[in-house]
Amino acid sequence: MLLLTISCSTSKKNSRENIASPLPSELYNTIASLDRAMFDAFNNRDFIVLQSFLSEELEFYHDLGGITNYSQNIEAFKKAFTSDRKLRRALVAGSMEVYPIKDFGAVQTGVHRFYVTEKGQQEKLSSEAKFVNLWQSRNGVWKITRIISYGHRENLE
Repeated sequence: MLLLTISCSTSKKNSRENIASPLPSELYNTIASLDRAMFDAFNNRDFIVLQSFLSEELEFYHDLGGITNYSQNIEAFKKAFTSDRKLRRALVAGSMEVYPIKDFGAVQTGVHRFYVTEKGQQEKLSSEAKFVNLWQSRNGVWKITRIISYGHRENLE
C-alpha cells in the first residue's frame, strides 16, 4: 500500500510539473507588446496598422455576435472607424496570460474593457469581456488567426 501511495504522489508531482504555466518571459513580453501595438492602432483608428496584425485566415468567435471571418472583420473595422461613435479598448491590468503553442505560436488570454464616446458626450464604460487570441508566428511575423470573445457584460455605467 505504501508503494502505491508513493507511486501515485510521484506521478501527480511529475504531471503537475509538465503543465504549462503563464510565462513572464520573452514570449509573454512579445505578446504583450503586440497586444499594446494592435490596440493602440484600434484606439487611434489606424486601420492599416490594425489590419497588419490579423491573419487572412482569421476566425472570430463572439458569444453575442456569432462567427465572423477576416473580410467581415475588416469591413466592420472600416465602418466603426468612420462612425461618430469612438471605441477604446483597455486591457484589465494583471489579467493577461500567455502560453506557448508548440510549432505554431502562442495563446493569449485575458479580460478587457471597452469604452465608448458618443459625439458630444464624455467617454463611458460600455462592456467587459474575456478573450482568447491565438497568435501564429510565421518567419518571425506574428498574426492573430483565432479570436474568442466571451462572457460579455454590457452597459456597465
